[in-house]
Amino acid sequence: MQRIRVKYNRGEAVKFIAHLDMMRLWERALRRAGVPLSYSQGFSPHPQISQAAPLSVGVTSETELMDVFLFRNVTPQWFNDAVNQQLPDGIRILQSQQIAPVLPSLQSIVRFAEYRVEITTDRSREEIETSINKLLALEHLPWQHQRDTGTKSYDLRALVDTISLVDKTPEKCIIKMKLRCDNSGTGRPEQVIAALGFTGYPVSIHRINLYLENNK
Repeated sequence: MQRIRVKYNRGEAVKFIAHLDMMRLWERALRRAGVPLSYSQGFSPHPQISQAAPLSVGVTSETELMDVFLFRNVTPQWFNDAVNQQLPDGIRILQSQQIAPVLPSLQSIVRFAEYRVEITTDRSREEIETSINKLLALEHLPWQHQRDTGTKSYDLRALVDTISLVDKTPEKCIIKMKLRCDNSGTGRPEQVIAALGFTGYPVSIHRINLYLENNK
């Protein structure tokens, strides 16, 4: 068995595709490309494909990670060329490499996700930086998130590693943030933006990096 780790991007054209639909998109592309997919056992076999951290609807990315298991070996270059020909606009494999099948799953070793968030605002640079410093100085920040299953309460501060103001113009600003993304919780950029005192949803949210265990 071979395990291929794939790094790919997701652009504007596919940012509204939900996670399950994205998995089906990948399955179809891999099959059309002739990739020798390995399947699970049982009554309902499915391709052994796993994502590092599913991307929220409406978010773009340049650093998505996915593992694909194959029943026979192919070269990473063949894999890239064959699969990229079957992918729609807005999604492209950037790199793939062979890794040991026995290594821990991607989901178990993701630790942080880094985002670039654009917000429409007339607040000054000084006001924004003050809000960032105040949030980072907190020990705890009780927060609530409304889900279909009810209200979830948690400590938002525990999910924030770093925040910085990257750019400021009269009409907007760009903020970079590194948020926790593991089994203890997942930080959501739009909630951090709300905690900083911004009103309205961000103009754009772009994931620029995923940090794995032992990869600071």
